[in-house]
Amino acid sequence: MTGPQTAPTALTPAEATARSGAFTVVDVRTPGEYASGHLPGAHNVPLDRLDEAAPALRAAARQRPLLIVCASGARSAKGCERLAAVGVRAATLEGGTSAWVAAGYAVERPAGVRTPWPMDRQVRLAAGSLVVAGFVAGLAWPPAHWLSGLIGAGLVFSGATNTCGMAALLARLPHNRPPRDAVSFEETLARLTA
Repeated sequence: MTGPQTAPTALTPAEATARSGAFTVVDVRTPGEYASGHLPGAHNVPLDRLDEAAPALRAAARQRPLLIVCASGARSAKGCERLAAVGVRAATLEGGTSAWVAAGYAVERPAGVRTPWPMDRQVRLAAGSLVVAGFVAGLAWPPAHWLSGLIGAGLVFSGATNTCGMAALLARLPHNRPPRDAVSFEETLARLTA
């Protein structure tokens, strides 16, 4: 067990605000998404680096309960599951930063940072574009239809396993990377354990 665990599995934005300061807030979106606007005081630990950050998150959870946040609540729920698997309990923000903003709560964002699309929207655009490209190319060269089939199979696999290889690839694109003056991952881990 890790420290006091009074947080429920999921909190609404109003519940999280009412308990402001009671949580260590961890945003599991890509650095680019995080820079576009995050809950005040949130630490950025991208979902694909959560296992690497587990010791620091365990230490942080001993001091205060963790509230895991993403754009919609899907990645944060997955993050909570991954942390629970290594003995770290955490709550998730229901509806993510989208629900937070819709409820009228403020977000922090560095001045001049461009807002990338949420990762799920980027995945839908990329997958849809590849399916259409495979279909159109297949009209001229029938074997190109396999591209559409492969993307469809990848989406089925993604849904069945609750993983997304396309999101992992898209997260590496320049617009999803942190701004130059962003806090480094190593510094974030140090702040979590301080």
